[in-house]
Amino acid sequence: MSAATAAPRPSAASIRSGVLGQTWYMTQRQLMAIARQPAYVVITLIQPVIWLFLFGSLFRKVVELPGFTASGTYLDYLVPGVVVMSAVSSTMWAGMGTLEEIERGTLNRFLVTPVSRAALMNANVVQQGITTAAQSALIVLIGRLGGAHYPGGVPGLLVLVAASVLLGTVFGACSNALGMLVRQRESIIGVNTFLLLPLTFLSSAFMAPALMPSWMRHAASANPVNWALVASRSAMTADPDWARVLGRGGALLALAAAAVWLSTRTFRAYQKAV
Repeated sequence: MSAATAAPRPSAASIRSGVLGQTWYMTQRQLMAIARQPAYVVITLIQPVIWLFLFGSLFRKVVELPGFTASGTYLDYLVPGVVVMSAVSSTMWAGMGTLEEIERGTLNRFLVTPVSRAALMNANVVQQGITTAAQSALIVLIGRLGGAHYPGGVPGLLVLVAASVLLGTVFGACSNALGMLVRQRESIIGVNTFLLLPLTFLSSAFMAPALMPSWMRHAASANPVNWALVASRSAMTADPDWARVLGRGGALLALAAAAVWLSTRTFRAYQKAV
């Protein structure tokens, strides 16, 4: 679903405010467009809740299997998995919005303004991050109402939300770069469909690593989706392993920075081709 709108002329104050101010100006434009699509907002927020209780009911007896070492109920284990899966599945489509901006000519009109090129490209990623944070908070709340427990308290939950936002930044920026490169909806749909389920199931989103085949555990160790899960679950325990949190969180931060850099470089290549 796109957040494209007509291209307003940035105010003089926003132009003078630097890259951060310009990025926030463009982000507000994206958020206003989303606010005008209530059906999209409802679906975005409700879909993860369906996953939460669908998977929670289907796999609730998994915790009784020998080797499932996670404490608590399966719902306790599942909440971080659904938060991270939702972050991935929603931000992977950011490139569709970028592609629509190109097709409408909105992006090209912004190119003749003094707005920073980084702000033009990253506003979509920031908007996706805000949406991901709101979605994550809702899943955590619904999970708590459903009986989930969070022994790590507020710090653990903040790590969960931060990890989901960083992961969403990775996939949102990469999706933007893909949209700039291929400029075809079918290609974006094909890549996203191909990657979503393998990335999710080659992680500990729904199953404890001890119960996974050896090759899947090794694949998960190199999967950014699993990095977010390891950091989140480590922080959400009663006795957090902050070394694991910082290690996986730092890796996610570095990957997010690289993805944003790639997205910006791809945009500059597009700009030269216009």
